[in-house]
Amino acid sequence: MKKELHIFFTCLMFYTRIPCPKNINHDPDYLNKATRYFPFIGWIVGSISFLAFYFFSLFLSTETAVIFAIIISVLTTGAFHEDGFADVCDGFGGGWTKEKILMIMKDSAIGAYGAIGLVLLFLSKFKLLSESISIFTNNILLVFLLFISAHSLSRLAAISIIFTHEYSRDDASSKSKPIAKNHGWKEVFGSFFFGLIPLLALSYFNYKILLALIPVFITRYFLARYFQKWIGGYTGDCLGATQQVCEVIYYLSILFIWKFI
Repeated sequence: MKKELHIFFTCLMFYTRIPCPKNINHDPDYLNKATRYFPFIGWIVGSISFLAFYFFSLFLSTETAVIFAIIISVLTTGAFHEDGFADVCDGFGGGWTKEKILMIMKDSAIGAYGAIGLVLLFLSKFKLLSESISIFTNNILLVFLLFISAHSLSRLAAISIIFTHEYSRDDASSKSKPIAKNHGWKEVFGSFFFGLIPLLALSYFNYKILLALIPVFITRYFLARYFQKWIGGYTGDCLGATQQVCEVIYYLSILFIWKFI
């Protein structure tokens, strides 16, 4: 149990800015095993984001509350995944070879593709999340489940790429290298367990919501295929980009299912 707590806190420290016990470090072995808790981090980030939304919605409009919820989620993770998304936009937008793409993604400076991508990403999140919340406006429990299912399922889609594809870089220059070495059944089971539970809870109120799995994992499939084609695998930035895109696709899927199915 003590070891599992250490693994969990390693995961929490690596993927968020939430304070952890001082004896926790980025031990490669623990960080590799922490994969199993990555979707559970979505529960935490989603819950914090929801609390921000709920608090601000008490005296502000839904749209304004959504803006603060997004801000809080970014602050909670330190823009970890958004940074990866921007790097992927820059790398694949400006590079035409594996070496060039990886070099651009490694650069800490943001370019035009990354800036434009982030603007469109946040606009999409704001609009789609606001409309999704309006569907469940009379049931705060469903809104809560919407938040955590979006964060957990998108993280499952992202982390599942390491179960099926190889790490792209040949060196240890990336912050994600420790989690790319190996994984066992505990990592696979834990990822899918924590990734799917919130969605299953939400689907209890409307089973059709389970259909959102299809577009999310189709998106994951084509993103992983695209990364494989151009750089021969994935990097940490690719995982961050996948999480962000799949989160947006999830909101879009919820709206489509609710209106047309």
